[in-house]
Amino acid sequence: MFEDRLNIGNDVEIAKLGIGTWAWGDKFFWKYKAEEDENLQASFNYLVDKGVNFFDTAEIYGIGKSELLLGRFLRQYEAKEKRVEIGTKFAPLPWRVGAKEVVSACKDSLDRLGLNQMALYQLHWPGVWQNEAYWDGLAQCYEQGLVKSVGVSNYGPEQLKKIYKVLKSRNIPLATNQIQYSLLNRDPESNGILRTARELNVTILAYSPLAQGLLTGKYNETNLPTGSRSTLAKSVVPKITNLISVLKEIANTRDKTVSQVALNWCIAKGTVPIPGVRSLSQAEDNAGALGWLLDDDEVIRLDTAARLSGATYGVSFLQGK
Repeated sequence: MFEDRLNIGNDVEIAKLGIGTWAWGDKFFWKYKAEEDENLQASFNYLVDKGVNFFDTAEIYGIGKSELLLGRFLRQYEAKEKRVEIGTKFAPLPWRVGAKEVVSACKDSLDRLGLNQMALYQLHWPGVWQNEAYWDGLAQCYEQGLVKSVGVSNYGPEQLKKIYKVLKSRNIPLATNQIQYSLLNRDPESNGILRTARELNVTILAYSPLAQGLLTGKYNETNLPTGSRSTLAKSVVPKITNLISVLKEIANTRDKTVSQVALNWCIAKGTVPIPGVRSLSQAEDNAGALGWLLDDDEVIRLDTAARLSGATYGVSFLQGK
């Protein structure tokens, strides 16, 4: 029987699909407006009701606004018996020196979230220096009981091995590595990230699993995303016509949507996709990726179509070595 949940350690059980909240409060990239809040609250409520219990945020999303909104939505959610797990991330900016910066930032995030302890705390990306100090700070957050589990984001296989070894020496498990992964960004399959994560029992959280909307089936050469996504999308969309067709064929057979099939592909690969949500309709669509699983033949068809498209969409350069 297919299980919709997994344990990432220390009593943290999450659904095999989470929600990323970069757009919540971000005015620069996502053009957030306060008028969205009612819809975001409704989306949050719906998702938790449907068993989607993990929400990922970061201190830099909306410069703390995403954490504030998520904390508010959590407090205003009525079915208090539902357990919601929150993960956020520390930004290792070059001027942040020493382990104390990580601990202090973790406490600030907890304040914005309105929590005494969070489920998961991650380093947002490898630092240009100070990595060992950041790892020490992450460990201190765990040892002080501020967080139930710790992880990283955008770490390559060698970096993953190093922090895993450091944390293990302090009897702290490395729970997660959050990376960009989708049918249009499969570098983690070839660069060793997925393999290393499996060897170390580290859960992969897949961000941008719908390639910022390109894998939803709603775009074509005459209907492209606007804003910062438009230039890259213009070169990718014409190449993925056949991939979208395969997604649609499987979706029709399964009585699912294109987005649900693309998300379920990530789940079938052993990762936890964390798509974004800005509306109740998106929440309903994303939640439908749970409760079933693509078979091996369907995964192979999608793999082949993605490879033959020759298209990539993402920011793999953020992922270290």
